[in-house]
Amino acid sequence: MLAVGFMAACSKAPPSASVPFPAAPVVTTMPEPSVATPRIAQPRCDENTEPVLFTSPHQAWHGGPLRVVAVSETPMEAELTLTVTGGIAVASSKEAHGGPPYWWIVEIAAAEGASYHISFTRSCKESHREVVVVDRAPPNPRATWGTVWGIKAEWNRTTENLYSAWLEKLFDAPLDVQLSWPALHEVLRDKGRNFLFNHLGIGEDEAGLVIRPDCADLPYFLRAYFAYKIGLPFGYSSCTRGGGGQAPTCPVWAHNQDPAAAKRPGSAQGFGYFVRYTLADAVHSGSARAGAEDAKTDHYPVPLRADTLRPGTIFADPYGHVLMLVKRLAQTNDDAGVLLAVDGQPDGTVARKRFWRGNFLFAVDPSLGSPGFKRFRPVLRGKHGGLRRMTNAEILASREYGDFSLSQYDGGVEGFYDTMDDVLSPLPLDPRRAMGEAIVALEEQVKTRVVSVENGRKYQAGGRGWVEMPQGASIFETTGAWEDFSTPSRDLRLLIAIDVVRGFPDRVARRPERYAMPAGKTVGEVRSELDAALKTELEARKVSYKRSDESLFALSLSDVVARASELEMAYNPNDCVELRWGAPVGSEENSTCKRHASAGQRAKMTRYRPWFHERRRPPRD
Repeated sequence: MLAVGFMAACSKAPPSASVPFPAAPVVTTMPEPSVATPRIAQPRCDENTEPVLFTSPHQAWHGGPLRVVAVSETPMEAELTLTVTGGIAVASSKEAHGGPPYWWIVEIAAAEGASYHISFTRSCKESHREVVVVDRAPPNPRATWGTVWGIKAEWNRTTENLYSAWLEKLFDAPLDVQLSWPALHEVLRDKGRNFLFNHLGIGEDEAGLVIRPDCADLPYFLRAYFAYKIGLPFGYSSCTRGGGGQAPTCPVWAHNQDPAAAKRPGSAQGFGYFVRYTLADAVHSGSARAGAEDAKTDHYPVPLRADTLRPGTIFADPYGHVLMLVKRLAQTNDDAGVLLAVDGQPDGTVARKRFWRGNFLFAVDPSLGSPGFKRFRPVLRGKHGGLRRMTNAEILASREYGDFSLSQYDGGVEGFYDTMDDVLSPLPLDPRRAMGEAIVALEEQVKTRVVSVENGRKYQAGGRGWVEMPQGASIFETTGAWEDFSTPSRDLRLLIAIDVVRGFPDRVARRPERYAMPAGKTVGEVRSELDAALKTELEARKVSYKRSDESLFALSLSDVVARASELEMAYNPNDCVELRWGAPVGSEENSTCKRHASAGQRAKMTRYRPWFHERRRPPRD
């Protein structure tokens, strides 16, 4: 099957329709801040602590798997147990994940009994549910003629919480593991991660569907996949890209009940066609940057709070990239709070990365639309059976949601990042440790770029020919080989990340109240110590890339940072990889370089260099 194309910086060319390695530890000798490790609060029994007990597949059958998930808005100590009815417990767990929402999971590989009893026990009370096991897997219950899939449920706090739990489980791993997959379908086919694997009982996740979204598609594909499995309404817009000082608008809206989008209703192949063609052709990065106050959009902005920045929240940066949150780790004695997100890349990968200023770019500029953190707008049944989107006013007034807010735009760029620092780590941070985490994040970005540049080297080594270079701002958003193997957007972000790390000591000096400053030391002394520690850490951390002759060459992060100027013109896949890593002309490192971009392309890059030097994305032509 054909795969969806990937766009540089996730900014796809307009559709044909007229509408518009594990990180090295950070060494610190400074005293740890006195931050209390969060404890799980025990809710009172008169509080609304009733969890949702969810089972997958939708109907258990003999010999098939059985997964049970308990989801709660409230933190608590609890135990989830699965028992053969009238018999013994076959699976149990006290391990709570997430927050918020909080969730527990147990599963068995093969259901054997006639029925199972589920219990969720906490200090207040117990919740119970029975699961009947049938002889064989039933047919797909969602095959509704004239729709992509039928609707059996509705979006509310319960389904949103289950959606968050599913996303967190799908992309879960220890923080020091650098998660990456060559395509989204490889994640969805992992039974250990996807508790909705074959949920419909028709082998839908074993049908060989190829699902390869770019970053703009990825949140839509995941939302659509979950809606397809649970039987929820799903909508999407065809939006403009904005321009002339105006944010993108979304004049055309469609949904999963449109007969024109239905190919083999309810089937895996029908769903695959829908996401890979119908949906992918409609959405792009402008969809996420539509105006924050516009109610006719697919997303709405939320306040910057721990309870709203939950798995499933997207982040739209102003320059055409989109990420989706999948996990939040609370601040502890040893570590700052962390937000983790996933994104798609032009080279086809889906990867997990942490929130920091080098990955999540923010700006307040009407010509760029409304970036920032947003949630999918709920899709509801209308009075006459059709589907519609909730308005901003309805969301704000809703007891299920209530989180529409424009507050993240109030303080400008520095206010946004200051607020995020406060949300993730409410208590003062050890400045050395905080800087170390920024260095780790920079290292992750450099390692990701190694993969992208290597993909370009392999393309050229395969004799695939010359890559045409677009004109002007189109270098950031186009199609074809330039889209797949150039790195202008990634390099612009890397340059910003380098600035963030280099400027970290000054950031501490600007906002010392945010940090647990060592007793008896002035702000100037702390800044000087951070400058020295930064130099040591950058020199100690190494990455390696393959040169043109496939020999490995090692660079320290200090080398990469020192080459920031050269990296302003290092995104062209027609150049050798040595030049793409800023190797000095005449150096031993550069001795294996045999390929250069044409004089015409180098002239273009010289004209475009101020964009990278000034760390700004140009307006669209």
